[in-house]
Amino acid sequence: MEIDTQRRDAGRRNTGSFTERDAMTPEKRAALNKKKKQRRRSKLIRVWINRAIALAVLALIIGLVVWGVKSLFFDKSQTSAYGLPDYVTEDYLKVNTYSRPKVPLLEVNNIVIHYTANPGTSATANRNYFNNLADQSGVENPTYASSNFIVGLEGEVIACVPIDEVAYASNNRNEDTISIETCHPDETGKFSDVTYASLVKLSAWLCNKYGLTGDDLIRHYDVTGKLCPLYYVENEEAWTQLKADVQTALEELQQSESTENGGE
Repeated sequence: MEIDTQRRDAGRRNTGSFTERDAMTPEKRAALNKKKKQRRRSKLIRVWINRAIALAVLALIIGLVVWGVKSLFFDKSQTSAYGLPDYVTEDYLKVNTYSRPKVPLLEVNNIVIHYTANPGTSATANRNYFNNLADQSGVENPTYASSNFIVGLEGEVIACVPIDEVAYASNNRNEDTISIETCHPDETGKFSDVTYASLVKLSAWLCNKYGLTGDDLIRHYDVTGKLCPLYYVENEEAWTQLKADVQTALEELQQSESTENGGE
């Protein structure tokens, strides 16, 4: 009898609970379902955010590892096939008889400074002029001309002929010199400050590479007597100062390299 009473009581409780849930209005049931969906959506968003953060962290770690490996095994300053500084744009002439004969340059005893003698023209324009000399087939008196480097009006530097090849710039000294053509804004042939600074920096780098000094800079004038570079022929003190500035830049470069290599 006692057992039957317990069963009835349990049955009443179950029936009462069911009735309470069943008595929920459609609006309340819809609101409850909406809340459940919102909770599931929020949870799903958090999961995807956490995954995105994890992937971003993983990508960052991989990037740092790759960067570290490159730093250990590659010299970042030597991205050029010829080891040129990163401020030099390599835009070499096509191989041809008139401006890039691809003759090996076996030694470098001097750096020859030129001016373009074409006021206001850019480094790119002068580079393209040299490149277009390739198309002289059938010309009775063809022009032979080029330069290893051109320094532009904005201080840009273009490499036209590789430093291990002869350029047609300095007559009988082509085979043992590196040549630099320099742009200028007007008829005086004087280089602008930014052009001058790039010329000094490039010349110092070349001197350092080939074991030369500022005194090893020469003018086209010193080879043939041609008034080139004009301003620095007509103003000897300016030429002396240019060589001195190159020597100073060279010594600073050497000191910087010594410090990087652990020297004093």
